[in-house]
Amino acid sequence: METATGETAAKPPTPLRTVVVASSAGTAFEWYDFFVYGALTTIFSRKFFNAAEIGEANATLATLAVFAAGLLFRPLGALIFGRMGDRFGRKGAFLATVIMMGGATFLIGLLPDNKELVGVSAVLLVLLRILQGMAVGGEYGGAAIYVAEHCAPHHRGQSTSWIQASAAFGLVGALIVVLGTRTAIGEEAFFVWGWRIPFLASAILVGISIWMRLRLNESPEFEKMKAEGTISRAPYAEVFLKWGNMKLVLVSILSFLMAQGAIWWCAFSYTQIFLERFMKLPGVWANLFLMGATLLSIPLYVFFGWLSDRIGRKPVLILGMVLSVVAVFPAFKAFSAGSNPALLEAQQNAPVEIHADPASCTFQFDLLGGKKYETACDISRAYLTNAGIGFSIKPADAGTSATVHVGGAIHPVPEGAGLIGDRLTQRTDEINGIIKAALAAANYPPPIPAPSNAEQFQAQAADFDWPQIFVGFTILVIGATALYGPMAAALVELFPTRVRYTALSVPYHIGVGWVGGFMPMTAFAIATATGDVFAGLWYPIVFGVIGIVSCLFLFPETKGRALT
Repeated sequence: METATGETAAKPPTPLRTVVVASSAGTAFEWYDFFVYGALTTIFSRKFFNAAEIGEANATLATLAVFAAGLLFRPLGALIFGRMGDRFGRKGAFLATVIMMGGATFLIGLLPDNKELVGVSAVLLVLLRILQGMAVGGEYGGAAIYVAEHCAPHHRGQSTSWIQASAAFGLVGALIVVLGTRTAIGEEAFFVWGWRIPFLASAILVGISIWMRLRLNESPEFEKMKAEGTISRAPYAEVFLKWGNMKLVLVSILSFLMAQGAIWWCAFSYTQIFLERFMKLPGVWANLFLMGATLLSIPLYVFFGWLSDRIGRKPVLILGMVLSVVAVFPAFKAFSAGSNPALLEAQQNAPVEIHADPASCTFQFDLLGGKKYETACDISRAYLTNAGIGFSIKPADAGTSATVHVGGAIHPVPEGAGLIGDRLTQRTDEINGIIKAALAAANYPPPIPAPSNAEQFQAQAADFDWPQIFVGFTILVIGATALYGPMAAALVELFPTRVRYTALSVPYHIGVGWVGGFMPMTAFAIATATGDVFAGLWYPIVFGVIGIVSCLFLFPETKGRALT
């Protein structure tokens, strides 16, 4: 629109409520797309990685590796869309990320899963997950910056906390669609074809996201830079070759981004994998528990964002890390005891040990299914790992026969080394039968067959101890939300406007994307390799301690800073 003098009138600023709703809703839809895959880890391990051949544990690891592949490429998306946002505007950059994410998610729902094409589908799945990861790499920074550059300093923590809460909305949406589909068509149909519905539904969400974001105006801070001619022409050089900016990137990674990634993904992703694989919860119940925890987190993000507006970003961030580090082991043990008390009690009263020559025990991590487990130690270990039973390995003298100890009982197991074909299969079945009988004699709950032919000691809803489950999840959620709630405001305030999109997005997706994204896979691999189902929890503790120390001594308080 032109004025009487011929000058172009400035567009009226977008109301803050519209900014927050449109930015948060679009981000929630992107997180929905990203989380649907995580909610269906067990389905994908059986559909695309043939759990029946390579074992439940290895199939789960392969599925988690594909999940991590999406997060591996998040910094690349941050570089691409960060430069776009710093050079051409915030609005266009995060509009493009919605289109990329929605398209990739929709195509996952069309992947063939028949046995003849499963290898091709697995490759295509990895490529589509990479596109999803790149889209998320550009989304978070754009949404957080767009909201922060519209609001007053004393409301910045609370306003941007809705961007953090959008991840929870996206996860809840994914779980609702998954659970609704499962309930409506039944588990058998869901496994055969119904798993596609949550992915195909993303087309609707993409349309809504595009419509909402097209209604937004550009960020006022970017418009100001544009009018003054101060837009960065080389954001990469300014961020990574100028020590002042690069120092801030490193400080943010060490002070809270790595910790946030490890802690958040532990609370809202690894918990489901842990409950399904080690506590043997049916997928529906694991989904429900995680959905309850996620719903609890939504108001807490906003509360801790508001609290950081009052007392500062730094004390709230440190509170979240300290609580998480202290509480992660007690929290997991609480909801483990509450969800499958019979299995946990059996493992405590009658722990399982494999006594064998260390040379005969190999590391059980075989994503391609080419490794053959022939020794008594390896066959015993594979059975226990696939059944989700914790165990320890005790060294025995070289050349001695392996034994499996369950409580005080010792059970010799025959050797399988040197056998091939049907003879090895028969020996494997014999060893598995010995261990199964030993577990039954030690009062382990009766197993049921799983789709992959690995028996599962499944939890029963009638045995749930709801208070323990609630307490365990609540402790985890409070720690994770206290750390994540004020984070967007802290990051936006830390970096200069000229290069804020790039400078914020890249470290966020290195710390949260890489450290956090690889958390479920790494923690699960640690647990299965050691035989201790709780061993993977050291992962978030280590990064949490690094964050506490770094935040105390390196991170400056940013509350109330001007963004120009």
